[in-house]
Amino acid sequence: MLFLVKKSRLAMLDLLIAASREHSLTDLDIREEVDTFIFAGHDTTASGIMFALLLLAEHKDIQERVRTEVDTVMQENGGKLNMKSLQNLSYLDRCLKEALRLYPSASLILRKTGDAVKLQSYIVPAGTTVLLNIYGVHRDPNFWPNPDIFDPDRFLPERIKNRHPYSYIPFSAGPRNCIGQRLGLLMMKAMIALLIHNFYLEPVEYLKNIRLLLDLVIRPAHPVHIRFIPIKCKQPFKNNVDIAKV
Repeated sequence: MLFLVKKSRLAMLDLLIAASREHSLTDLDIREEVDTFIFAGHDTTASGIMFALLLLAEHKDIQERVRTEVDTVMQENGGKLNMKSLQNLSYLDRCLKEALRLYPSASLILRKTGDAVKLQSYIVPAGTTVLLNIYGVHRDPNFWPNPDIFDPDRFLPERIKNRHPYSYIPFSAGPRNCIGQRLGLLMMKAMIALLIHNFYLEPVEYLKNIRLLLDLVIRPAHPVHIRFIPIKCKQPFKNNVDIAKV
């Protein structure tokens, strides 16, 4: 069994190989687990980064506040970012949570009821496959006033404490929630913090004009672009800028 392995902290693939030696996983099982982690850990994170950058490009005041926070934390840490300094980026953290509220990477999930469930006056029979519309939950005005507005301060501690725990579920919730949510947020922070530190972001296309596809991961129906302007450029609105596809 896995808990009998002597080494206390193994990489994911080492854990799977150790399990296979105990005859609890086949080679096909290992491949399927790795495929799942690669998909769940990269495609979803890439989607989250893309929408966060698009939102920051459109909201210059919020972008500048993030930049001030990142620059301050980096100055205090010798110009670098590490695990500890990433955890000190509280405003960027709120921005990412708000971006995931508006554009949750996995906007729909399915659950199968083990027992009959009573929802107010309606009985959902056992064995029913239930589709949970995370995108819709995150824009429910009963929980989110002005739900289409990008407002990172929704996630201030005093505004979180009385909110329904299932009104915000970008990583699902309960015993089957995403095991990689902390890693995903750290990856988003690390990428976006350095981009904001080095570039001004300017919108090329606006989110209100972008048609979305509801696939396994929410995505634009076509490539979208952001203009990255180096911070060192003294005249940022000249033509010497980079337009990146995201």
